[in-house]
Amino acid sequence: MKRPMLLFAALASLLTGCSEKPTQVTTAMSKPDTQVIHHQTYDAEAFFQTTSYSLGSSSGYVFSVDNAKILATSDNSGIFNVMTITTDGVVTPMTNSEADAHFAVSFFPNDDRILLSADQGGNELTHIYARELDGNLKDLTPSENTTAMFGGWRNDGEVFYIWTNERDPAAFDAYAYNPNDYSRELIFENPGFVPSTISADGRWIALDRPITSANSDIYVVSLDSEDKAPKLITEHQGNIAYATYAFSADSKQLILATNEFGEFNQAWTYELETGKKALLIEADWDVSYVAHSPSGRYQVHALNVDGLTVATLTDLTTGKEVALPGVPEGELGQVRFSRDESRVAFGLNTDTSPYNLYTLAFGESASRLTDALNPEIDEKHLVTATVERFESFDGVVIPGIMYKPKQASKDTPVPAVVFVHGGPGGQSTRGYSALIQHLVNNGYGVYAANNRGSSGYGKTFFHMDDKRHGEEDLKDIVAAGDYLRGLDWVNPQQVGVMGGSYGGYITAAALTFHPQAFEVGVNIFGVTNWVRTLESIPPWWGAFRDALYDEMGDPATDAERHRAISPLFHAKKIVKPMLVVQGANDPRVLQIESDELVEAVRSNGVPVEYVVFDDEGHGFLRRENRITASKAYVDFLDKFLKGSESAPKI
Repeated sequence: MKRPMLLFAALASLLTGCSEKPTQVTTAMSKPDTQVIHHQTYDAEAFFQTTSYSLGSSSGYVFSVDNAKILATSDNSGIFNVMTITTDGVVTPMTNSEADAHFAVSFFPNDDRILLSADQGGNELTHIYARELDGNLKDLTPSENTTAMFGGWRNDGEVFYIWTNERDPAAFDAYAYNPNDYSRELIFENPGFVPSTISADGRWIALDRPITSANSDIYVVSLDSEDKAPKLITEHQGNIAYATYAFSADSKQLILATNEFGEFNQAWTYELETGKKALLIEADWDVSYVAHSPSGRYQVHALNVDGLTVATLTDLTTGKEVALPGVPEGELGQVRFSRDESRVAFGLNTDTSPYNLYTLAFGESASRLTDALNPEIDEKHLVTATVERFESFDGVVIPGIMYKPKQASKDTPVPAVVFVHGGPGGQSTRGYSALIQHLVNNGYGVYAANNRGSSGYGKTFFHMDDKRHGEEDLKDIVAAGDYLRGLDWVNPQQVGVMGGSYGGYITAAALTFHPQAFEVGVNIFGVTNWVRTLESIPPWWGAFRDALYDEMGDPATDAERHRAISPLFHAKKIVKPMLVVQGANDPRVLQIESDELVEAVRSNGVPVEYVVFDDEGHGFLRRENRITASKAYVDFLDKFLKGSESAPKI
């Protein structure tokens, strides 16, 4: 579902003008490889032996106290675990879980203890743990049925913050923890706002309040005040979205996002003492994030440029962009500063190269610390994406990310699928995807269409599907299938649809309400019964409920419409083969959603394949399960879309 906390990030514009032919744009990330080479195919295991990496929290200490080690997460073992990596690439595992995924959060300020997070089998009841120097883990949020979030460190290192919903499942309260004995103090009892960020000096809290899907506010709390009452700082009229990025390093300003002045998400500063606001960053696309180094000398911000995140690092003492020698072209993210601000760590990926970790000492060239791509895979056999647009059924221009297999041509057309992102309100973007590259490498064109209602293309485009899900947005996906059929390298008789979460819903809806539009569908934990889903949202989404109901409709008053757009209640219309993949622990889309749809479609005599992972939730974190799922996608498409068994894989 569209996450109300991110509504502010969905404010970029989409060109709605029409051209005689669909526009194709190749971004500057890298150019498509037109060299003719012998094509090699790889199986799912080869693609998912690629290692996934990420860095610790931007609110924590990612560099150790001596700046010699970097805190990160890796699934090298097949399960996400915490590790450290030295600036010359030496890796040391910090956790060795064989069951639940563990994610890096922060070093402690004065020693090598670590904060990390983990849930239980994907149930999203995340707890925060301290890893002691002897390797033992201590649960700092042990209450049952609780989910917790790290809130950062105070700048003197004497306090860290954790938000938990242990008092009220629908509200996250802020606690200050003593890093020596882990004793804690309740510093803010949340009446129901979305927790955002705490200032470095520990004096201020910022809170977001979604009102509707198009309208939101920001409140600040002075922890020095006697009543600690939230104060509205974004008083306005009409539909304007506000949300917070961060406090400034000196804790004098709040940096916020707003779409008040146009289609795009701009960054503004708010002076906490005076209330004065000033424009910080504006562009022809959304400002995705703004952050600063601990001293405030460096600023990093990013723009969402047509599905590609473009980051800029600026030295505010000179006002100049910082050169990053030795950094290849690609999508740079997760910029983290060392304690003395002499170096940074960051990640970078391209369409054909997974997310690798780098470090760079200012004034020197960058060093790559990891090799994420499975060495069995030759990168030249992978595909660089292009951005392509088409006119939908009513003339609205729809953008998307296109992956054309190297073996595809006018003389040898290939099958293809429309890939639908999660949300609603998500966005398919550029960057490496093992799932997509596996499909493309095995001869399937993939068009990741950003139907109306997607973020990244302006607030007008973003809100085109409000209370109209399963209508025009679905017709956009059907039109994307027609667009694929019009390409000379696509076999027009072999076009399918697939997606996860909201994308899984659209997949099931396409096969239900447009039963001849696609030859097959792959539904990955998709909503099939909106009545039940909206009545059973997780309690920790409580602060988002009103905005979610504004967009989707309130089940108390809109149940008739929810039934009308839910595939489960109309499953007799489904006549094309479907693959359904589900996590048993999913708290957002309950397994019963998939169970009932599979049973209903089977009763039609239609082929249905069903894969359930007992140890996964809303998304698959275990490598073995990702391999099983990706293999199931290709095997299903080979059987029911391509119509023949696939060639042997190496």
